[in-house]
Amino acid sequence: MDSEVNSSAVAGSRTGRGLSEHAYTTLRDMIVTLELPPGSPIHEERLGRSIHVGRTPMREAIKRLESEDLVVIYPRRGTFVADINITDHGLIAEVRRNLEGQAARSAAARASEAERTELAELADRIGQQQDDAGMMRLDTEIHRALYHCTGNRYLESTLNHYYNLTLRIWYLFLARLPGMPEHIAEHERLLRAIISGQGELAAQIATSHVEHFENAVFAALRE
Repeated sequence: MDSEVNSSAVAGSRTGRGLSEHAYTTLRDMIVTLELPPGSPIHEERLGRSIHVGRTPMREAIKRLESEDLVVIYPRRGTFVADINITDHGLIAEVRRNLEGQAARSAAARASEAERTELAELADRIGQQQDDAGMMRLDTEIHRALYHCTGNRYLESTLNHYYNLTLRIWYLFLARLPGMPEHIAEHERLLRAIISGQGELAAQIATSHVEHFENAVFAALRE
């Protein structure tokens, strides 16, 4: 009897975690792509119904998003999508320039064969997307996969945090960012270096890649 109860509890816990993760990733992606615009209210019940999760998973997801600076909670006022502070872009870029190279180096050393296969599949998709939104989605897939391949959950979490904040700014200026195909194409050399275990080369490419695209964003901000 006890084993049956314990099994049910574990299953329920897994279901709860799965629903919370689903709520988190769905809301996160709606926020970073500006489907939920900066400053807009988050209606928990309405959003919960639309993504098929209950109150508890929604609350857990929102608390997590608050800790990642993507939503703000005001007592007695409600929950809102965080505003975009353009002046923070330089600070975020500084963090990413210092960590992206380390992530590429770690991924080259630690990625499993299955993960290297996944990276190769992503590399093969480069050049297939024609529109900016499609290219940005692929960029996101590549970076999140690369961070996971580091085998360092602290580095992965930190980079995902700052990448998500950067994504919101990119989407805000997407129509004004030139050279998106060239930017995405830069990932192929990076991924191939990681797959072949060339850590230092991968780190150099990653750092250069971040600097190149961040400079394009800064130029768009000055227009």
